[in-house]
Amino acid sequence: MSSAAISFISSPNSLSLTHVFPTKTNPTVTCRLPPLKPPSLTSFFIRLPHGSFKKSPLFNSSKPFSPVMKWQDCTVKLEIDVPAAVAYNLYSDREAIPNWMPFVSSVKVLEDTPDLSRWFVKYEAFGRNIEYSWLAKNLQPIPNQKIHWRSLEGLGNRGSVRFYPKGPSSCLVDLSISYEVPQLLVPVATLLQPFMESLLKQGMDRFAKFAKSSSSTR
Repeated sequence: MSSAAISFISSPNSLSLTHVFPTKTNPTVTCRLPPLKPPSLTSFFIRLPHGSFKKSPLFNSSKPFSPVMKWQDCTVKLEIDVPAAVAYNLYSDREAIPNWMPFVSSVKVLEDTPDLSRWFVKYEAFGRNIEYSWLAKNLQPIPNQKIHWRSLEGLGNRGSVRFYPKGPSSCLVDLSISYEVPQLLVPVATLLQPFMESLLKQGMDRFAKFAKSSSSTR
């Protein structure tokens, strides 16, 4: 018993298939297949809707990548037994601030540009030795009412101290500070804010004693 035979003949532009049936007349059927085309490169890519990246901050932001996590805000208020004008004048002496702020090691006002000052922080906390510095610019104050600043380089921060008269010999001091969380302290960021508020409260208590002592010696 004879069997059917199938043969393939290929060329650069086509492929032929020939089927020979087991009959006396040996009829053959030939089929030409269209040339095979390589798959389009577009089949390897995912099509995305037009404008899908327009709102993505990763592609649209002009800010450089920053290793800091976020900003935190701290506010401390304390009523002290000196007039607002006295408290304002004492706090205006930036180089004296290390006398009452426990984490500020030194402040140096630039001689040529007295509205600028270099701040240094040195403190041990969370099992780490914390040391940072920044250049701050004092913004236009409101005499006897408000002192405020912002950093120009170094550790990002900004803040203000406001003085509200409570009578002829006392005032409320309102200290507000915002700062960026440094990369070193990101793992303890949730603990950092209450810790900073505690340090600022210590500083305000010391300032109250410092102001009272300074006013009594005048």
